[in-house]
Amino acid sequence: QRGPHLHLKFLRRGDACPVMNWYLVDWKPCSEFWKTHKTALKQFLADFTSETSIPVALHTVLHKPLRDHVQQYALILTRLSEAIGKSPDRELVTSAAKQYAKLQSFISQVLDEACLTKALWKSLGHKLTEWLCVPERRLLEDSKNLPVFASVGRTNRVLLFDDILVLIQVSRPWEEDKDRHTIHIVTPEEAFFLSAKEPRMKVIWQWKLNQAVRQALNGKRDFPLWGEAREGSEPPVHRCFKYVFRAEGRFKNAAYEGEWYWGKPHDSLVKWPPGYYSIIPDGELIPGFGICLVPLLSEDRYDCYKCHWCEGKMRGYGICEYGNETVYKGYFNDNLRQGFGILENPSVEQPFKYTGQWDNDKKNGYGVWDDKDRGERYIGIWQDDHRHGQGIVVTQSGVCYQRTFHVDKMVGSGILLLENDSIYEGNFTRDLTFVGKGKLTFSNGFTLEGTFSNKSGQGLQTQGILNTSSDQQDASITKVQLGLDEFPVEKRWQGIYDQFLGFLHSGCKEEMEESFTGFHIQTSRELRKSQEYLFCERGPEDVSGKIEDVLEELVQHQELESLQCYLQKAFKSSLHPLGKLLKALTFAFQATYSGIGANKHLLNMAQEEVKYYAKKIWELYQGLLHLALEQKGQPLAETEDGEKRCDLNAYRVILPLILPCFYPELFMLYMLYHEKEDDLYCQGIVDLSLFPDIKLLEVLDVQKHLWPLKDLTLTTNQRRSLVKDKCFLSATECLQKLITTVDPREKLEILQKTYEEIESTVSRVVERDYKLPMDDLLPLLMYVVSRARIQHLGAEIHLIRDLMDPTNEGGMYDFLLTALESCYEHIQKDMRLHQRETWHVARDP
Repeated sequence: QRGPHLHLKFLRRGDACPVMNWYLVDWKPCSEFWKTHKTALKQFLADFTSETSIPVALHTVLHKPLRDHVQQYALILTRLSEAIGKSPDRELVTSAAKQYAKLQSFISQVLDEACLTKALWKSLGHKLTEWLCVPERRLLEDSKNLPVFASVGRTNRVLLFDDILVLIQVSRPWEEDKDRHTIHIVTPEEAFFLSAKEPRMKVIWQWKLNQAVRQALNGKRDFPLWGEAREGSEPPVHRCFKYVFRAEGRFKNAAYEGEWYWGKPHDSLVKWPPGYYSIIPDGELIPGFGICLVPLLSEDRYDCYKCHWCEGKMRGYGICEYGNETVYKGYFNDNLRQGFGILENPSVEQPFKYTGQWDNDKKNGYGVWDDKDRGERYIGIWQDDHRHGQGIVVTQSGVCYQRTFHVDKMVGSGILLLENDSIYEGNFTRDLTFVGKGKLTFSNGFTLEGTFSNKSGQGLQTQGILNTSSDQQDASITKVQLGLDEFPVEKRWQGIYDQFLGFLHSGCKEEMEESFTGFHIQTSRELRKSQEYLFCERGPEDVSGKIEDVLEELVQHQELESLQCYLQKAFKSSLHPLGKLLKALTFAFQATYSGIGANKHLLNMAQEEVKYYAKKIWELYQGLLHLALEQKGQPLAETEDGEKRCDLNAYRVILPLILPCFYPELFMLYMLYHEKEDDLYCQGIVDLSLFPDIKLLEVLDVQKHLWPLKDLTLTTNQRRSLVKDKCFLSATECLQKLITTVDPREKLEILQKTYEEIESTVSRVVERDYKLPMDDLLPLLMYVVSRARIQHLGAEIHLIRDLMDPTNEGGMYDFLLTALESCYEHIQKDMRLHQRETWHVARDP
């Protein structure tokens, strides 16, 4: 049984002799040895002459006896099998005889291939032969013998060896023929077709190609000639081997050793000569995460692409760390930045940050640019990497202006809002110098309208009319809001919504999930377990990130209370699609309104944006739910007044859950917008806090039978008239909780609880249930407000009014909020009167 295998090993090493008739480079030591020992070699050859070549002589000495012996062994074993009869050993002998018969066929095939290869080397040109000829290489098929044509360039001849496929190009072009029978060939760097005129020729070429690949992967020839019965005719699509890329492209000169899938690298490292690496996703055909490091030729740096790949190109979410220290986090399409993305340069020399829309690898659409060198932020429209269209610029000093831009240059007139609340309408330069016709409105209400100029060394000059008829500025001018008409809320941050909609329209397929949510999705691949970078930090997840689990849970949590609990967890998860969406919106909001962007003239833009976020998230949630129900074959419940219902659910369900993400920036804008009113209110609170409880109740005209005098517990030598902060203490402590929550509904509940505490205290005083009429409520509520000392009450009131559920309008909550507003305004009014009286007294001689 071992005999055929021993002979095989000998054949695999010795069948190079006839091929190397002229090629003696590698065999030079062997050839020189036999040239000096021809006499010894002559003893083995009956017809040896001085003209007999060494390779032919060796073939005669080594191969002919072997073939004779194999033939004799096969004959002996056949006869032995017949002589044994029905003995148990007959099957073993018969099997050995068959193996030797196969070996005879194999020897003939090996020698035939060697002779064909030898003939080929003689027929080819010297340069081509020198490049192709190696001792171990064998020709398996030639298109001259079995015609086949290649679709690559001007290929005239196809040579199939046991280790390579060679296309020899001449001047004949490829001609497409629909009647031809084609074979699709996929290589690491290109794909092409082999075309045969007859089906028989295609079958033979396809079988030999598959055999050559299979034998190359196995590292040995098939034995028997046509392979074992259990071996498939096609090699596996998953393979392991090493390859060096030579064609022009991002992998040029890179070496890859590892798994391949359909001719493409599959989840392993690509190494460039300088030592840089690239981790390639699943064959670049299956979408997946990959890392690519591309050396920069001019510098000792490289660009690092950590992206989602599809068909060999960056597509979906990715992070790119460029060699110039800038970092891009956002979406790609066909290797180009496309959709929403953040580009940042954190270097000290030229720091900047862009958050916004990209198209065709350039800044296009709505975006925010932070120029940290100049200390200013641009909020507006971009076109081909230039500020182009309507834009707002906010500076670190508090100045902001709105202008039209054309290729980064300001054109036309605009509005300039100064830090002292003066407003200039007209033309001005980038360094905020007034030029040409314009109107300047001062903070005291005076106006100056005319022509402005600024000559060197002479300061600002003007020719115009100064109007001093007004001694108070119109509030509509003081609190002018920018960007509402120029940037409709539904057209801001479209790139964020488009990514979610694309994921939704694809049916939320699992292979698309990583492209949208980023590559921190947990999979079985070791490579992805180490990734920690995305819009959000990783943390303990309360909900599953797998899309099939997400859709299943959406169906299970449709009831309002259950839905709110589920969405609260989903919004906190970096793996959930809705959590990813909210995180991206949070980054966009912070990029616009935090830091330099905290300007009171942007309040309405921000407030409008938050409400639109809630509406849009509800719509996208509905899209996910519809898909989940559709996949389960369940109908989606239809509701009347769809758009109105959507707005209500956005306020009632979504807004309270997402508001904490935007509250710090949003409330800061409210505080800045109502800063003057809150200052007046705080001064009034300070004045009222000087009064003891009884005196304050008297000043506020609270009816004496409602005074809770029993609550004034006195210490030794303490007079009742001097006690402070004891009356209506429970109501005061309740109202102070207003600043501990961000949800407008919870703030209204606190206000209602405060009212109930006041009413409860009064009922205890009068010793019966007492329903407070408006005339009694306002003085008592003003007392509680003055004792609660809420610093930014105006900002709190207006935030509640702007963001509360519309269904609360006209109800109890609305009534109590109106009462609180009346108290706030009454305290301000008293302070204004006090200031005016003081001002007039100061003016009198």
